[in-house]
Amino acid sequence: MRCSNKNDVLGTGGIAERCCVGQSGCDWDGTLRNVVTEPIYVQKVYDAVLFNLQGLKTAPNTCFEPNLGCGVNIIRIADIRCRKFFNPDNINDDCNLRINPDTTISGGQFVKKEDGCDYKVVGPDGTLSEKLIWVDTELCDDEDRGTPVFGTQNVEVSGCIEIEMDLVVTPCNSDNESIITLSAMVEIADKCNPLILTNFFEICVPSVFDTAFLPRFTEFCNLDCVVRLATNSIQRDFTLDPRTGELSVNLIISLCISCEKKIVVPVQLCVLSTGFTEISPEQTSLCQTFPRLFPRQIDENSVGGAGGGSGCRPRAQSMED
Repeated sequence: MRCSNKNDVLGTGGIAERCCVGQSGCDWDGTLRNVVTEPIYVQKVYDAVLFNLQGLKTAPNTCFEPNLGCGVNIIRIADIRCRKFFNPDNINDDCNLRINPDTTISGGQFVKKEDGCDYKVVGPDGTLSEKLIWVDTELCDDEDRGTPVFGTQNVEVSGCIEIEMDLVVTPCNSDNESIITLSAMVEIADKCNPLILTNFFEICVPSVFDTAFLPRFTEFCNLDCVVRLATNSIQRDFTLDPRTGELSVNLIISLCISCEKKIVVPVQLCVLSTGFTEISPEQTSLCQTFPRLFPRQIDENSVGGAGGGSGCRPRAQSMED
């Protein structure tokens, strides 16, 4: 009797895989017969600037867990790495690593509410991440060009990072090497006294008069970290308590930050499309039909848009028609 593969029994075909690939739902047969024009209402990037910032954090006598125990010899470091700490159970955890860009501008201003706070609108990330910006653009409007504004950026970093270190060790009176992984939490800065990195920039703003919408200013950052021994020497940077086996290490942490700032404006675009996205559903044997998630296309110039029938509202006609 042949045993069935567990993946086949569950019908997943890949449940044992550690990683996965995405499904966009966009398929194209390689021909142009189904390509049509579609209008979309989106945000256009008018101008953007990108900055790479660097910072250093010393972490002397960082204690790692678990303890090595007594009689363990450290041979070498197999690997040392760090990553941002984030607690998914509490987004307001003080230990969560935060990057808060604080920007002031001259030659213009951010639009305020009656309480003096910046007026923010929803950005493409679905949060209130964009500020309305006001600049007297009349002079440059006459030349059909944008108006420059100058800004000062203070990037505040607070919270913690996690460090993992793989050590090659041998027990006492033995030459059998093994690898153990130790970890530690290092605070970069307290949220009340964050680490601050500063730089300056210039960005271009379109007209605030010849538009139905004020331009928006948005900024976002990401951080990576690199950790190393302070002097690159186990003998100098490692301290092992012979009684408890607790290991403390002198470290230097490099903070690598990328920040991008954009001026965006709402626009309408005509794009070439092969039709609405349709994702293949996971099959079930209980229901025969399922409801739609998006309406059918009714534009008569699009695929599947033509149709007859009385009692339906006709498309709007222009005065020239």
